[in-house]
Formats: sequence, C-alpha cells, structure tokens
Amino acid sequence: MNQPIDVAIIGGGPAGISAALVLGRARKSVVVIDEGRPRNRVTRESHGFLTRDGIAPSDFRRISREQISAYPSVQIVEDTAVTITGLDVHFLITTAQGTTYLGKKLLFAVGMKDLPLAINGLDEVYGKSAFVCPYCDGWEVRDQPLAVIAKGVRALHWAKVLSGWTNQYTICTNGPDEWTDEQRAELQQRNIPVFDSPIERIASVDGMVQRVELTDGTSVPCAGIFFVPKLATGSDLPQALGCQLTEAGTVLVDSFGKTSVPGVYSAGDMTMATPQHQVITAAALGFAAGISINNELLAEAWDRLS
Repeated sequence: MNQPIDVAIIGGGPAGISAALVLGRARKSVVVIDEGRPRNRVTRESHGFLTRDGIAPSDFRRISREQISAYPSVQIVEDTAVTITGLDVHFLITTAQGTTYLGKKLLFAVGMKDLPLAINGLDEVYGKSAFVCPYCDGWEVRDQPLAVIAKGVRALHWAKVLSGWTNQYTICTNGPDEWTDEQRAELQQRNIPVFDSPIERIASVDGMVQRVELTDGTSVPCAGIFFVPKLATGSDLPQALGCQLTEAGTVLVDSFGKTSVPGVYSAGDMTMATPQHQVITAAALGFAAGISINNELLAEAWDRLS
C-alpha cells in the first residue's frame, strides 16, 4: 500500500536533513530515504560548521536525527530508492525493501560518491591523512610537508590555495602534467617541486602517510596528502526522471533548488558546479530548498480553494 506524503527526500546527509527540518517545522509529512553510507564516513572529523567544528560525522548524523525526532511528521528510513515514476504531485517512489510512497514533491540530496583512483595505499589514508579539501582539513596539517596529487589546472589551483597553510609541498602528477610551458615556468619560478612519474604506492602507518613512492624510485616524504577525487552523483534517478545536468554531470538547479522537472528539487553536493563540498554549504542549500518546496505546496493548496 502506498504511503501518501507531502515530500520524499532521497538522501539523509546535511542537505536532506536540513530540508527535512524546515519541512517538519512547517508541518509537512516527509520521508527521508537514506541508505546510510555518507561520503564523509571515512573522515574522523568534520570542520567549518559553526558550533560543530571538529565533530565526528557519525555524531553529526546522530544529533541531527535526535533533533528531527521532535517533529512527528518526519520519518527517516534506512533504505534505498530504486525507482521513481509519475509526475508533479503524484510521484511514486519504490525502495529496495519494497516500500512504496506517494509523494507530492521530490528532493534529491544524495550528494556525490567517490570513484576508485587506482592508487595503491590511498584507501588506507583517505580521511585520516589524505584529504580533498584544504578548507576542511588544511589547519590540521599546517606548516607540514604535503604532497599534492593532481595535474593540469587543478594542480595549479591547489598550489595557490595550499600556500595559505604551508610552504612545504610537492606536486605529484601521477603521469603527464598536462601543463603549458608558461604554467611549468610559473611553478619553477616559485621553486615548487614537481614529479610526473606514476605513483607506485602511498606508504603509511595506521592511516598516517609517510611518503609517496614513485615508479622511478623517487620517494616523496610527507605528513599529509591533498588529492583531486574522481566523483559521480550519488544516484542516477534524477537523470532517469529527465532532470537536466550540467557539463560537470551535476544536477542543474535554480537558486531555489528547482530542477528542470516540475515538482523535483535537488540540493547539496550533487548540485554544485564547483567542488565546494562542505557540510555547512550542503546544509544551507538543503534549508533553502526546503523553504521553496514548502512555499510551492502552500501556493498549490491556496490555488485549489480559489
């Protein structure tokens, strides 16, 4: 039997839970369908969220759910949405466990997922001493020797950004650097070491990186690593529903989180054209989307009485 609800939120991370908080306080019936595998589960601490700086991601999720429990119209289920059919006001969501929901509006907040980079030893240090965001983790490795695993314009961008935390870093491009002569000269002028040999492995002890070993025998000692992840959206369902995507593969939304499909919203990392994947940013986008969804539901109810 289909469970009728106002809003189905796919994804229970900061964006999804923030939207659920708004909608719960607005007295809307909401189900949050969350498979329980957040991308930041590999990290020990989450930074940059005012009043929650340094919190463990697991604690952030626990506290969020405790606070949501104050609003009885919101339910959070550990499940996976597998199919969604229908149109605005009549979306049918079916989960992996066979539960079905009939929702008026949809919000996708499934974030991004990491794809394998095929670098031996990276999994052992990811989230412990290898990071993807200096604004999240740069303070913890300040003034220490770092290795940057990146190439092309992203490597140049990271070289500029990391200079705010340390002047001891080496770029490992893990193959051809993909730079112009002018870009190479820019790095040489600043005496930034660059190695383009493929990476053999990342050596570590208990998750703490010791060095990056290259196939040509070079060893790059370091206390931390920043690397460019390879990402994909956390679900193919928005695309299956016809949501327009950006060139970067993220879901295209307006400033209110509306997608190109009526009644379908998206918020959080999967909507960002630039990789500013911070918890506080995702939560803010979810909050804004929650307000927009509630306003739309109220306007539709108002019009039905006209």
